[in-house]
Amino acid sequence: MFNFPKAKLGDVNAITIASTDLEKSLKFYQQLGFTELYRADFPFPWIQISDGALLIMLRQGKNPYIALTYYVNDIDNVVADLERSRISPKSMPTPDKMIQRFLISTDEGHNITLVTYVDGFVQPTGATMLTMQTQDFFKPDKYTNKTCGMFGEFALPVINLDSSISFWEKLGYKSLSKKSSPYPWAILSDGLGIVGLHQTNNFSVPTITFFASDMKDKIANLKSKGLNDFAESGDSNIVLTTPEQQRINLFKLGM
Repeated sequence: MFNFPKAKLGDVNAITIASTDLEKSLKFYQQLGFTELYRADFPFPWIQISDGALLIMLRQGKNPYIALTYYVNDIDNVVADLERSRISPKSMPTPDKMIQRFLISTDEGHNITLVTYVDGFVQPTGATMLTMQTQDFFKPDKYTNKTCGMFGEFALPVINLDSSISFWEKLGYKSLSKKSSPYPWAILSDGLGIVGLHQTNNFSVPTITFFASDMKDKIANLKSKGLNDFAESGDSNIVLTTPEQQRINLFKLGM
């Protein structure tokens, strides 16, 4: 097990995804083992969903958008602390004066947002690939998400791995593993979020990634239920295109 740091950015972590059709998006993620937690129309229509380990905020939006989001109790102090580390979050407009929103952009243009904490939002407690016991990796009955497997990482393509690691360390993340093959990559976490930094041209957009030892069977099951918008890599790995034009990897664990 890893020794995780205390999260510096906030109290609850989610992935925010803009959707032109919230009900269509909800049905898609329900296919993948997610359930609805909350919904509201203020300050804009949104639905919060989870698979027990990963939290996703679906919000109404016309243009494709994805961000790593933190809900923060003491947002002013968090922003001030980041500014002392020479990171300048940009204040974003919001229709509700009680809610503050700030945007942090990486060199590659990846989005990290800070949002005033909303009562009722809770960090999922289900095991991710980082918090599961290693001996359970090959026991699918232990997976929190029985449909997709273990949430592994929010994978981000980066220009320079070492520079990116330094940036994320200023955000309170810790490098948990770093490899040079098949290209430079690393897994980092702040105890809430899990990001994979990949110095590669193999993919070009942020991608939610799941791993499972029985992924071949999971993929076959999803196909039998009508899943059809994906690209295959062998018979045990696929990259899904979501209704919001985002990407989800379903990868087999091990050889």
